[in-house]
Amino acid sequence: MAINYTVNAEVIDIRTDSPTSGDIFLVDTNVWYWITYPPASASAAAYQSTHYPAYIASAVSNSSKLHYCGLTLAELASLIERSELRLSAYDPSKLKEYRHNYPAERRKVVREVETAWRQVTTDYAGQLDLVIEAATSGAALNRFQTQLLDGYDLFLLETMQQQSVTQIITDDSDYVTVPGIQVFTANQNVIKAAASQGKLLSR
Repeated sequence: MAINYTVNAEVIDIRTDSPTSGDIFLVDTNVWYWITYPPASASAAAYQSTHYPAYIASAVSNSSKLHYCGLTLAELASLIERSELRLSAYDPSKLKEYRHNYPAERRKVVREVETAWRQVTTDYAGQLDLVIEAATSGAALNRFQTQLLDGYDLFLLETMQQQSVTQIITDDSDYVTVPGIQVFTANQNVIKAAASQGKLLSR
């Protein structure tokens, strides 16, 4: 069944956009995953492993500001661990056994996560701090009622809200439900929906 997107954000096609020195982006975890963890390209669509790295490289060259938040590490570590399990000869349904019973494999997972995180934090981006307190959790829960996001994304958006950042580089179509932000993407389904609803922005 086709997904019926209600596009509330402004959408920018990164295949035709040039980032500028005035841009301040939060970069979604999947984009960091494709850029910093080489095996990710095996499970990525061709456009994901080409357009996002190219856009990030252009952003760096043009002195755009790139950011991550602390929750990015949690999500990135989970993605890498599950990918390493899939690449191994172990039963992919037995993550706990893989984590606890195979120390050599666990050390490899840790090295991969450390390497990826070092690239994010040293080569590309700065951290946006998120204070998770009762008010933040309440705001995230309120957002959950009207914007079609998962738990990680709710708090990434609260990070953007707290730090007055309105631009996000992501392949995740859920972000288009959020008003007041700009979604920089190469996701064709999102781009087509945005164009049909008058929300595709050319800069």
